[in-house]
Amino acid sequence: MLRFSRRLLVGGGGGRVKYPALGFMRRGGSVVSTQHHHYSTRMGREHYFADEKAPVCQLAVKPHFEALSDQEKKYAHHLSRASHHGTRVILRQVSPESEDIYDLILGVYKAVDGDLNVLKTKCGASDEELEYFLQYASQFLTNLGNYKSFGDAKFIPRLSEAGFEKIASVSPETRALFDNVKEPLYKVEPEEANLLGYPDQGHVTAYYSPNVTKDEITKVQKLMEANKVLAENTRLFKTEEGQFILKIASAQTAPNGEFKDVYELDDGSKVNLEYGDHHREFENISREIEEAKKYAANETQVKMLESYLESFKTGSMEAHKESQRQWVKDLGPKVETNIGFIETYRDPSGVRGEWEGLVAMVNKEQTEKFGHLVANATNYITQLPWSKEFEKDVFTPPDFTSLEVMTFAGSGIPAGINIPNYDDIRINIGFKNVSLGNVLSAKAPNEKITFLDASDAELYDKYRGPAFEVQVGIHELLGHGTGKLLGENADGTFNFDKSSPPISPITGKPVTTYYQKGQTWGSVFGAIAGSYEECRAECVAMYLSTDFGLLSIFGHDGQEAQDVLYVAYLQMARAGLLALEFWDPKTGKWGQPHMQARFSILKSFLQAGEDFVKLEYTKADYSDLVIKLDRSKIETVGKKAVGDYLQKLHIFKTTADFDNGSKLYGDMTNVDPDMAKFRDAVLAAKLPRKQFVQANTSIQGDSVSLVDYDPSYQGVIKSFFDRKV
Repeated sequence: MLRFSRRLLVGGGGGRVKYPALGFMRRGGSVVSTQHHHYSTRMGREHYFADEKAPVCQLAVKPHFEALSDQEKKYAHHLSRASHHGTRVILRQVSPESEDIYDLILGVYKAVDGDLNVLKTKCGASDEELEYFLQYASQFLTNLGNYKSFGDAKFIPRLSEAGFEKIASVSPETRALFDNVKEPLYKVEPEEANLLGYPDQGHVTAYYSPNVTKDEITKVQKLMEANKVLAENTRLFKTEEGQFILKIASAQTAPNGEFKDVYELDDGSKVNLEYGDHHREFENISREIEEAKKYAANETQVKMLESYLESFKTGSMEAHKESQRQWVKDLGPKVETNIGFIETYRDPSGVRGEWEGLVAMVNKEQTEKFGHLVANATNYITQLPWSKEFEKDVFTPPDFTSLEVMTFAGSGIPAGINIPNYDDIRINIGFKNVSLGNVLSAKAPNEKITFLDASDAELYDKYRGPAFEVQVGIHELLGHGTGKLLGENADGTFNFDKSSPPISPITGKPVTTYYQKGQTWGSVFGAIAGSYEECRAECVAMYLSTDFGLLSIFGHDGQEAQDVLYVAYLQMARAGLLALEFWDPKTGKWGQPHMQARFSILKSFLQAGEDFVKLEYTKADYSDLVIKLDRSKIETVGKKAVGDYLQKLHIFKTTADFDNGSKLYGDMTNVDPDMAKFRDAVLAAKLPRKQFVQANTSIQGDSVSLVDYDPSYQGVIKSFFDRKV
């Protein structure tokens, strides 16, 4: 995915890339929609209200599903069910109240047998109260929690507490649920608790108990890393006695024999490994994967599913890594899927993964286009601003496909994905790039384009889709797919000539830092790793998009190629400005790693000089603010500015130079007063985030059918109710 997992998000954990200018974000490598509400430190509950009149788009996939064989449909059905059975896992990873709010919403729907208009006669709800309930319910379900998947900021109902209580009184069960959650449902004080993050900094997370500190999280993580206990499928809790419990997600509650039951920290406190977190969900997930195995297309898929089973039953992350080794080898499947704890963006320490599951069908025409990019990848890698010593010894071309999504179980849907996120697998075996076509093509009606000059509006609207497609392709394949981590191997040898280290193009001297035995990119760069890598991949996309041979692969030549390039740079500049929505002026905290990255790229444009990019306005409140970009300087001034920034990002990453890398990224993502002054104008112009309603599948005997839903708030609620998870 764009862990941009490398992923691009539309609207979000491989990664994702998120492109706000198009309403998409990349994650994990994925791309996710960036149309959403802001969080604000200004006083007033209204700043936390759920989106009003948010557009709902249907993920249209029926023709692609109907083209599958009966065997392939059954395979897709069971993996879709397995994916959705992780819904409650996601809710439990967001906030303590999220699962009860989920049950409250679906409980109300059940109490009226799916006819929510009955709430007006049965409970006395007004038209406005019902509409506000629907708006909140739909946004909650499409984010799978009461914190936005893009921005990690809390949202609350526009519906008054009394109005919600009226609706919740439709049954004793829903009234009891409402009484249990009404305080956290509406609470917006203190302000720090409206953002996901470390508990001891006043933020909210369900990955950790409230009494666990950032320092304790770090100490436990270092101990676990030293003992090769991977963190992706864990949560960390502390008892009143000061002992730690590392909860491991698995169907089985007994230890799997991989590790000791108890580890000890330097201060004498114990870390107890406890299996069976979410065990009921993982029992259901395992059962569906067992069924999917019967319909696998080949032996590679069988091995992949067997490894999934071992991982989800026993809690073994090594087994999940093996599933990803097999997944990478399963080239060109009719039904593509990936499932597990994939993206780590929402864990404040950047190591614990959020559950997600993808099931999609291949779009052959689009995939052929991406195949040409893969075939020419090596030619473009040599253009990047570093020498071969800082690049993989051998570039393994990935499987790069365009997919039509049937199921994306997660807190947000990316537009592109590059996974797996395990560096050793990516480097030694390979990875896949995925573009999610029906996510990219979903467009809200009458979408307003902000902060652009009227002279650019028509061209921007015409080419933002094609420009985004180019960016996703380069970002996933040549962004996340490039780079060598210089380091010591497990056997004590090195993957570079340590006696004569490569020369840094930044200092002109031999590099002095590298990854020590057992260290990974994530463990060295920690919490900034995700955003930093997304930034590096985005810069690769901006740098290489100036190659018109590459643009030709995507079908753009002549004047059209020039226009697509211009819109791509304009789009990135606009995304960087919109990113201010996700920066909190009170704490200086960024709430969305992809947007943090895009802000830094805008900053590189502004620092390029020669009036390459300017922010122009005449009004004191900046309400007429527009971005001016000199298209004649993209291939010179713009490319050089991006290239200089990219080179530093890349060299610091490949050489494990955290000191210089963190300073660079900190400086480039720092919001100074000259930029902070535009934030209120950005907030005033915000657009509601797109919501997606996904299909379900139904199996009766030997027949599997696709069930579509209306692109409406009620359609979203019905789709979740029908999944019965």
